[in-house]
Amino acid sequence: MAASKADFPSPTTDTTSLPFVRNEGRRWAVGYKETYIIRIMKRILFLSALLCATFSIRMHAQTDDKEHIPLKHGAHRTGRRTDAAMQRWREYGLGQFIHWGVYAIPGGVWDGKTYTGAAEWIRSWKEMPNDAYDNLYKQFNPANFDAKRWAVQAKEMGVRYMIFTTKHHDGFCLWPSKYSDYTIAATPYKKDIVKELVDAYASEGIDVYLYFSIIDWSHPGYTPGDNANPAQVRQALAAGESYNPFKSKEQEEKYETFKTFTRNQLLELLDNYPEIKGLWFDGSWDISWICNAAWADSLGLELREKHPGLIIGSRFRADELGYRHVDANGDLIDDYDQRFERNLPNNLEETRGFDWDCVMTIPENQWGYHRDWSWTYVKTPYELIEMAVKANSLDGNFVINFGPDGNGAIRKEECEIAKEIGIWMAKNGEALYGAHHSILEKQDWGYSTQNGDNIYLSVFNKPINNMIRVKLPKSNKKDMIYIIAKAEILSTKEIVRINGNGKSGAYYRDKSGSSYYDLIIPESLRNPAAPFVIVIEIKEINKGDLESYQQALT
Repeated sequence: MAASKADFPSPTTDTTSLPFVRNEGRRWAVGYKETYIIRIMKRILFLSALLCATFSIRMHAQTDDKEHIPLKHGAHRTGRRTDAAMQRWREYGLGQFIHWGVYAIPGGVWDGKTYTGAAEWIRSWKEMPNDAYDNLYKQFNPANFDAKRWAVQAKEMGVRYMIFTTKHHDGFCLWPSKYSDYTIAATPYKKDIVKELVDAYASEGIDVYLYFSIIDWSHPGYTPGDNANPAQVRQALAAGESYNPFKSKEQEEKYETFKTFTRNQLLELLDNYPEIKGLWFDGSWDISWICNAAWADSLGLELREKHPGLIIGSRFRADELGYRHVDANGDLIDDYDQRFERNLPNNLEETRGFDWDCVMTIPENQWGYHRDWSWTYVKTPYELIEMAVKANSLDGNFVINFGPDGNGAIRKEECEIAKEIGIWMAKNGEALYGAHHSILEKQDWGYSTQNGDNIYLSVFNKPINNMIRVKLPKSNKKDMIYIIAKAEILSTKEIVRINGNGKSGAYYRDKSGSSYYDLIIPESLRNPAAPFVIVIEIKEINKGDLESYQQALT
């Protein structure tokens, strides 16, 4: 909308006749000029807003009309898996990760010096002689290892699935692989640790997933490729250019032997442990692996064919343009999003509707056993419980990592944390298992999850007035309203009173149509030692029936 001519003085106007050149009209002139400036500014702001809106619409249209890139090795499905195996995965709620290997023997310390990186990476530390590390397996004889005890502890903690490191980046195998000499069979212990754990956890009703590192420092054919930034790789591939990550033909040929070795070991794991539910991959950021997208995709399909229902996360492979986790079209590669490592999304929008889980360490960034936790922050049971509830409220699972020591014992601090979480889960696990994002928006007292008609209010921030204000959504149906029909403490089944029951003021509505109810915290939870859960049932009724319905509740 253009400014009108009437907004400006005519160039032929006798300015001496205008009010602002006369002393006696000075006050009026000031008002005239201010009004004039305001009118001009309003039009400038309107035009700016119009321009921004037009630009936004154009950009949105360009995004919507973005040409879909034909990919052979991107996502093979859009949307979530709908089979029973994946639905079971969604309902786990809480999981356990175990990082264990020969790196637990030094435990982050060598020759009196402390490695402050992740303990399972100690072989890459300049202070750790590779030859010394590569011979640690000769000492691996974990006398305190008891697979059954680990599994029982996990069960008592409330764990529904477990991920175990069959082989980390060092290449040491905790199963007797026939494709490598660097395995548990060559240690004093000799027994198949993977089998012991799979059997023990399965007997406790806990599903097992096997971690497998793409990186293998022990294999002569392994090479990560050069130091190119993956973005540079994607740029080259997007331009239709080939990208060779190898420095020589010999290196490239050796990598082919590594690919065969990797395939053989993965098929071996599926053969040896048919009870497992999925594979969890690490190290697929290597340029050499990224540049073998077609082969990796073919391998993934072969694994799935061999083991129907197998679940594989987004860390396994890249598409042919070098995109990991999501392909060049933004679609999720494989079954669930694994980008939430040691961090959680802030809202449902950040998850983009994908299945996902979060794997979390107890110290800041220690997965394998580190003997010295004094220099790092250690999370409390309270914090880990809150993270678990938050993850489930955003449709994800939460996985807590444990790092046993070289003798096979889970450290005291981790045992204490597991016990505290288990106590809470025994009383409140219903708020996580099979529960997902609720119809309630995020509220200040904590998080909400939902399973069927039940909505679970996990209270982490107890209001000082001892009332939980619950905002219910606006009904999409004319003359209908949501009300709280029932409220009770999940752990004790104690009834929670609704403030004002039986009165017309039992709730109030804001101008958008949302309803608010105040739940009175029982005396028994006025000074809680841990977060507590209120389970509510909501119903949709006609507004005209509200008062009579509330009277019926008393």
